[in-house]
Amino acid sequence: MSPSQEPLYRLAQGVRQHGSALLAGATDPHDELMSLVWGPRFDREHALGLIAQQPQAAAQALPALLAAADHFDALHPVVQGRLRRLIVRHRLLGGHAGAGSRRMEQASDGVKIAHAPHPAY
Repeated sequence: MSPSQEPLYRLAQGVRQHGSALLAGATDPHDELMSLVWGPRFDREHALGLIAQQPQAAAQALPALLAAADHFDALHPVVQGRLRRLIVRHRLLGGHAGAGSRRMEQASDGVKIAHAPHPAY
């Protein structure tokens, strides 16, 4: 694995391990995941709200969630943008793309991606 891919791989491993518990009650897990990583900093407040809805998984997932948040915040903005594109690509390849309230927005790296941001934005 190339050194440039390693940070994304580490974050993806955490999502694979704890994502189902964190996003279990979400109507659209991709939108929830994008809401967490949409800005230049991981949205910890929203993540804690999601995990509070899954108290049985909170003890195991919380340390990994906070570590992922710190890791995301330390990523270069270009790598953060690459992560967002991977989430969008996964949505499109997984056949979950729908109309809804999504709109095209331009990420900090100049790439336009479809996203329905969290209402707090």
